[in-house]
Amino acid sequence: MSYGESPSLSSSSRLLRKAKYGEDVIVGVIDSGIWPESPSFDDSGYGPVPKRWKGVCQTGQAFNASNCNRKVIGARWYGADVSEEDLKAEYRSARDANGHGTHTASTIAGSPVRGASHAGGGLAAGIARGGAPRARLAIYKVCHDVGGGTSCGDASILAALDAAIGDGVDVLSLSLGGGSDEVYRTLHVVAAGITVVFSAGNDGPVPQSVTNALPWLVTVAATTVDRTFPTVVTLGDGETKLVGQSLYYRNRSAAASTSNDDFAWRHLMAFTGCDDAEKLRSENITGKIMVCRAPEFKSNYPPTAQFSWASRAAIAGGAKGVIFEQYSTDVLDGQASCQGHLPCVVVDKETIYTILNSDSNVARISPAATMVGPQVASPRIATFSSRGPSAEFPSVLKPDIAAPGVSILAAKRDSYVLLSGTSMACPHVSAVVALLKSVHPDWSPAMIKSAIVTTASVTDRFGLPIQANSVQRKPADAFDMGGGLIAPDRAMDPGLVYDIQPEEYKSLDDRVDRLNLPSIAVPNLMYDSVTVSRTVTNVGPVEATYRAVVEAPAGVAMDVAPPVIAFERGGVRNATFKVTFVAKQRVQGGYAFGSLTWLDDAKRHSVRIPVAVRTVVRDFVADVSR
Repeated sequence: MSYGESPSLSSSSRLLRKAKYGEDVIVGVIDSGIWPESPSFDDSGYGPVPKRWKGVCQTGQAFNASNCNRKVIGARWYGADVSEEDLKAEYRSARDANGHGTHTASTIAGSPVRGASHAGGGLAAGIARGGAPRARLAIYKVCHDVGGGTSCGDASILAALDAAIGDGVDVLSLSLGGGSDEVYRTLHVVAAGITVVFSAGNDGPVPQSVTNALPWLVTVAATTVDRTFPTVVTLGDGETKLVGQSLYYRNRSAAASTSNDDFAWRHLMAFTGCDDAEKLRSENITGKIMVCRAPEFKSNYPPTAQFSWASRAAIAGGAKGVIFEQYSTDVLDGQASCQGHLPCVVVDKETIYTILNSDSNVARISPAATMVGPQVASPRIATFSSRGPSAEFPSVLKPDIAAPGVSILAAKRDSYVLLSGTSMACPHVSAVVALLKSVHPDWSPAMIKSAIVTTASVTDRFGLPIQANSVQRKPADAFDMGGGLIAPDRAMDPGLVYDIQPEEYKSLDDRVDRLNLPSIAVPNLMYDSVTVSRTVTNVGPVEATYRAVVEAPAGVAMDVAPPVIAFERGGVRNATFKVTFVAKQRVQGGYAFGSLTWLDDAKRHSVRIPVAVRTVVRDFVADVSR
């Protein structure tokens, strides 16, 4: 199994089978386009395009009508907010020059492809399959490669959102960063019955870095998976073997040759940071392995960016490898510039210390191996995954949910590559939404979101709390992972849901705390007490009794009234309750976390919502620490 196949949606998933693998659900992907020739978009065995589909297959440069099929049923592209100069390096069509959109689309609904591996080099080998492999895809290209980066124009995104409503999509997936208020006020899309899934952002582990925090969106954090790529660095004594992480593989043409140059001993040359281009140019790094120590003071840029710069500098200077110190070794995206050029290994501070304090001035880097299974500690919240609380909407607990987003294998052009980011986590959730939409076509977007959040897991396979990777690893809290790690099978039968009618969201600028969200955030517990109300709807057995189980945030008393709710045959399906919070100490505090879980007497359903509370004495010196 490769993790283009969703780790939480294996072929044995009850939800997957019940939903007929997403048969005929239409998922709109607003991204950088698609590479339609990828085997992931093969439509063999598909029936006719659903009659409710009203979209088009827009032709353009290197993209004609035959590039749409019964799998990719529609495609549009938008470029009005991109200059003619910038479009010179782009396809003037829905064809994907960047690869990002192809990767996300195949993660959502890619057809099974056997023998896939990272760049064909053997790493992460297995079956690449989307989470809802029988779903249909509607592609909206709004992002373009410009000036060495990627631009996703506001006007293009708005146009795509409006088109998707008319086209008839069931789910919208946007692996995009936060933008202007006008772009992401997507309430009209949700009002049309479309669940909208966004990535949380890649600016973690900094607090208040989460984006796309509007309450009607499903905002997704990223976790690691049970797979790593251990890479052995052997020092010159031949005995000392150190292990880092890399995506270094020996390409097939090299393996077929008789040269052992890839495995030669190389001189080590140490630098601090490796991001000083002028210094590196002045040194003779040709043929050497650069050993990059972390700077003494924290950089303004994340380790992945520094790693990318270091690897590019190494290539430009003729180096034969990079050993890079990073406080977290769960992200290897900085290795993209190394691919096909030289081995780039991420190691921790202890490993760097051992290298620099050894008597060896040479080393050899072996190709990475693939390790999969329970011996790999996972899931963990990825270091890069953006954290709450939301700076814009502190009364809306974000992110909502976490899903696999580290080293995800999916399509890019005619190959398959490993990418990491909340952009990779978002399509996992979009796929689950598509499956839930198939099983429960009458559920509202709020009900689907509630089912996902309230059934999520907060523990790993050993029953221990999920950890969050950061500068220092810690137990994950609601600002790291929302409700927890997505649990698709449980989401199919949540028991209770927290529903919201679209018109209720109009209180966003008034009393957002009154929204019936599947979470509770109290950013200003300033007075004697704060009381919030929630209403649950029974979607399980018509006769059921649920009892409240409270995990109060530290330093806060938490009371639920009534503590028991019962549903009877022929009675109402809704029950309203109130939660009251009282600060035990009058102190200026940071956030504390807890939960409220409704357990049914039949022990079939556990409906948990996360809780975050901050006590405040003076609101102008609030503390966001946790």
